[in-house]
Amino acid sequence: MTDKRTATRFQQRVFGWYHQHGRKNLPWQKKISPYRVWVSEIMLQQTQVTTVIPYFERFMQRFSSVKALAEAPVDDVLALWTGLGYYARARNLHKCAQTVVAEHGGRFPRSVDGLAELPGIGRSTAGAIASISMGISAPILDGNVKRVLARHYAVPGWPGQTKVHDQLWQIAEGLTPVEDCNHYTQAMMDLGATLCTRSKPDCPACPLNKTCQASAQGNPTDYPGKKPKSKKPVKQTRMLMITNPQGHILLQKRPPSGIWGGLWCFPEISVEEDIDTALQAITPITGSGPQCETWQGFRHTFSHYHLDIEPVRVNLDKAVTGVSEGNQRWVALTDTGELGLAAPVVKLLKQLHSGHSTGQPQLF
Repeated sequence: MTDKRTATRFQQRVFGWYHQHGRKNLPWQKKISPYRVWVSEIMLQQTQVTTVIPYFERFMQRFSSVKALAEAPVDDVLALWTGLGYYARARNLHKCAQTVVAEHGGRFPRSVDGLAELPGIGRSTAGAIASISMGISAPILDGNVKRVLARHYAVPGWPGQTKVHDQLWQIAEGLTPVEDCNHYTQAMMDLGATLCTRSKPDCPACPLNKTCQASAQGNPTDYPGKKPKSKKPVKQTRMLMITNPQGHILLQKRPPSGIWGGLWCFPEISVEEDIDTALQAITPITGSGPQCETWQGFRHTFSHYHLDIEPVRVNLDKAVTGVSEGNQRWVALTDTGELGLAAPVVKLLKQLHSGHSTGQPQLF
């Protein structure tokens, strides 16, 4: 446990640094509300601030309130999320908004426990919403704060382990002040994002340097401990980029859960499956038959496996308007930006639009 005197000194150093160097002009720090803080916190999970800012601004312009978000089609939410990745966040965001409107009259619960019961909101996110937008004293433990605390107290081990995770939460609780908790929360996140960075911490500029145990040991990057490495399995798929003479591309909407849930993608088949047979099941084909062109394959990496993708452009010589399933649609290349799209699909659509059919897609 952290004694009160030690906690007070820790807080004073954090506050002193924040008032002089902390970030105070981020978009979600203006017109602060539970809604705006919540959206920003979800977007910032595993995503850098510079990437999030334009997404947040577009999101607020389109969905100015939790009610507007709740009433919007999930496709509209996913379209604005395209490129941020981890799309379960967007689906949970939409579901959470509907829950807040339906069960809480459009107002976020004013307690950490109540917030944590909402879809997609964990303990740390609930603490951030409560402290920043409601003035409630609540600890947080996002990735940045884990790194600061693990280094300052030289907590060994990977934070994904229950014992390490619980120890860091205990430290966070002991250090969180009752007053000005909104500034403290923001300051701790800022310290981790700007000074106590993952690979190149700026220890001399850190207000906690004199009491940081990892800095004293001379090995701050040893904390927090790394996740045990495991070899990711490799899966394979073939993406069919089917175009008709009018220049429309055939897209399929994926199931609401799972990889790329709810997003629009190219039809996929296994690399062993016969393309002509697969096409007959996907869309009615007439005429002399499709012209197929295999593009350079590339790898897309998820958190838990690699996906090797073989793109195949399929040019149909007859106009096709009907499809065999309701979750398919023909879309003009100029209109695809209105849909939620998986990252590999965005890359390939750009190549289709530019006419570079044989160039090698960049790895991503």
